[in-house]
This record gives sequence, structure tokens and C-alpha cells, in this order.
Amino acid sequence: QVQLSESGGGLVQAGGSLRLSCVQSGPIFSGNVMGWFRQTPGKEREFVAFINYNTGDTYYSESVKGRFTISSDSAFNTVYLQMNSLRPEDTAVYYCAAPRKYWSDYRLSREYTSWGQGTQVTVSS
Repeated sequence: QVQLSESGGGLVQAGGSLRLSCVQSGPIFSGNVMGWFRQTPGKEREFVAFINYNTGDTYYSESVKGRFTISSDSAFNTVYLQMNSLRPEDTAVYYCAAPRKYWSDYRLSREYTSWGQGTQVTVSS
């Protein structure tokens, strides 16, 4: 199973930026696809962004489109989430996740079998 570890969270003022990193390791890699989700207390995990390194495709939720950018290094060992123009409603624990081998819908958390421990992002108004 893929092992994932996020970093880069923190406290930032509204309008500011943060860059999250997700390092993957372990004997089985993610197949060069990765997703970012976020979760606030009492709510389900929400899809944020997805990257398919094989095709170059990236996808975003409507709430972050135009503000967040998902990318990776050339070896796909690290996946990044650049977050600009942050808003208080972006406050959440952010998770990177690797989907199962035969995933079908990248927006669904149930398609993902490996998760990092999460990193807290807090945006103050």
C-alpha cells in the first residue's frame, strides 16, 4: 500500500497562500494519480483536486478552481497543492490520497485506499 505524508499546513490570513506537499513512499506507488481532499468537523471529506500524471489531466472542485493548483515533481514522488487567495471557508484538514488501481470517479473518497495523516490549514478573516 502507498504511504503518504502531507506537510505545509498552517495559519494564514485571508488572501494569503500556502503550498501543501504530499510525499509518497512504499513498495507500491500510486500509478501516478493522486487526489487532495479536505474535511471539517462533522462533515464528510470533500474533493479538492486530482492529478493524472500519465495524461497530464488535472481537475478541481468548483470552490477552488482558479485559486488552487495541483502539480507534482518529475518522478511523481511529491504532489503539491498550491493554494492562493485563501478564504476562511478553506479552513480544514487537508489530505492527499491515492486511489485504488481501477478507480472510476476521482471525486469520490471511497475510490481512495491510501490516505495521509492530514495537515491543518486555518485561514483567518
